[in-house]
Amino acid sequence: MSFYRDYNDKQALQSWNQRPRQTYETIRVTPLSPALGAEVEGLDLRQALPPWQLDEVRRAQAENLVLVFRNQPVSTEQHKRFGEYFGRLHRHVSAGKRAPGGDPEVLAWKTNQASRFTAGEAWHSDVSCDPEPITTSILHLTRLPEIGGGDTAFANMYLAYESLSDSFKQFIEGLTAVHSGEEGWTNGYGDEPAPGASFTATEHPVVARHPVTGRKFLFVNRAFTSHIPQLTRAESQAVLEVLYRQVETNLGFQTRIHWTPDTLVLWDNWAVQHQAIWDYYPYERWGERISAISGARPQQ
Repeated sequence: MSFYRDYNDKQALQSWNQRPRQTYETIRVTPLSPALGAEVEGLDLRQALPPWQLDEVRRAQAENLVLVFRNQPVSTEQHKRFGEYFGRLHRHVSAGKRAPGGDPEVLAWKTNQASRFTAGEAWHSDVSCDPEPITTSILHLTRLPEIGGGDTAFANMYLAYESLSDSFKQFIEGLTAVHSGEEGWTNGYGDEPAPGASFTATEHPVVARHPVTGRKFLFVNRAFTSHIPQLTRAESQAVLEVLYRQVETNLGFQTRIHWTPDTLVLWDNWAVQHQAIWDYYPYERWGERISAISGARPQQ
């Protein structure tokens, strides 16, 4: 087998890396990798942001997809206030039983030696099974493992789509995929819905167009996507596996965020997938996630 690679990925990277960028007036934005991610300095998230600074943060999110804010010792309420800038706060089906005080707008977890799994240990978009999926997620780790580790990996879904062949793009455009909470939580974690309830399942386009940037992105993920209804089961499994591997194996489309105390990480939950890396066992890692919904649904 040859190690030769097609140049679709290089063409996609060229388009991404040569796109125009504007300067920032009130914040400093330092890219972490060519594919995605940037560190943002010059603001204090314990305080309310003025409109002009918030506009720059939103532009930085659109340009870099993942933003890292260091040295931000925020409270849970300050974390939530920051999340509200990006939409209505999401209420996770498991948040109330996990969060301190049972706040349904805070998804909290504690991974330790007794844990059978850690949240997000597969490539995914958060709660993509919802009819109006989360558009922005903001994660704050409240305890880090003493030995280090516990990074979060992120992948650029614009590049995942754009590096496909033209023939394959033409084939998958117009297809939809079912995203199921049962796939993500029952099959993944063994969670069951409340008595008399069921987990959400929604059809979304396999390829969607981002409402902010206008760019097409790949919108299927291994954690929540169950099948493509326009195809036979065997065809669906084969096509989805190609798309999952497109995300997982192209390291040039990815970046890893190393956590330090008082760090918040914000990401575009449509144009990005992420995975928590559980390499710190038996040590502990705790966190709280606030997520926002813009009210939009992915459209072709």
